[in-house]
Amino acid sequence: MQKKIGILGCGWLGFPLAKHFIKKGYQVRGSTTSLDKIVSLALHDINPFLIAIHNHHSEGNLDYFLKDLDVLIISVPAKLKANPESNFVSKMKTLIKKIKKSNTKNIIFISSTSVYGNTLKVVDESSPTLPETSSGRQILEVEKLLMDCTNLSIKVIRCAGLYGPGRHPVFQLAKKDVLQHPNQPVNLIHLTDCIGIIDLIINEPSRRLIINAVAPSHPTRGDYYSAIAKQLNLVLPPFQENHSTPGKTINSLYINRKLAYEFKFPGLNI
Repeated sequence: MQKKIGILGCGWLGFPLAKHFIKKGYQVRGSTTSLDKIVSLALHDINPFLIAIHNHHSEGNLDYFLKDLDVLIISVPAKLKANPESNFVSKMKTLIKKIKKSNTKNIIFISSTSVYGNTLKVVDESSPTLPETSSGRQILEVEKLLMDCTNLSIKVIRCAGLYGPGRHPVFQLAKKDVLQHPNQPVNLIHLTDCIGIIDLIINEPSRRLIINAVAPSHPTRGDYYSAIAKQLNLVLPPFQENHSTPGKTINSLYINRKLAYEFKFPGLNI
């Protein structure tokens, strides 16, 4: 019998993730808030749902979307930079209430390494979480809300900065007047590797799991972005030497010790 996977949020990560599972022969339900994207999902054999989650209610047939899923993947970005007044925690509380009423019990939450602060030079899954941004704090609170659901199997994947086709931090850096922190380490992961890790995690038997999804290479910002800009024929503004915090290197003990995953882009190449 085909495994049923629901991907709530078919955006930059969720859409290619859904296509990946379709190719593997799974039944996939995918949600979007965009009416225009419904056709795109359907054309790739993804069962499309128009769903929007708000602070105290949801729009669309969320109950049916959640019904009888083997795995639910929550890939909903907080988007607090674009909407600083948005309350990601309230929206996820709305979703969690619906999940508790459904018969879907296996949840993967796509989180972020922003839940770690900058007080430590090296962090892994065992490190304390000290988020310094509103986004990081709200994402961490959602993690805790999910972990408190004792009748659910919860796997949290804390993704480092995502990059891939048409998307790379260097494009935003090229628009700035000056760049900071040339000596801080880079923590990124390619879209392909993020999908590969999620694919393996859905079959992990553990009911409580937190994993950092981050490439093993951590060059300095100055060296890495200068090299990538050269490859892409971009002109970067100068890096400004400063005396800021040294930044953190994010490692994944789980991938290194327990998950037999071979990175396709270990060196952060494009």
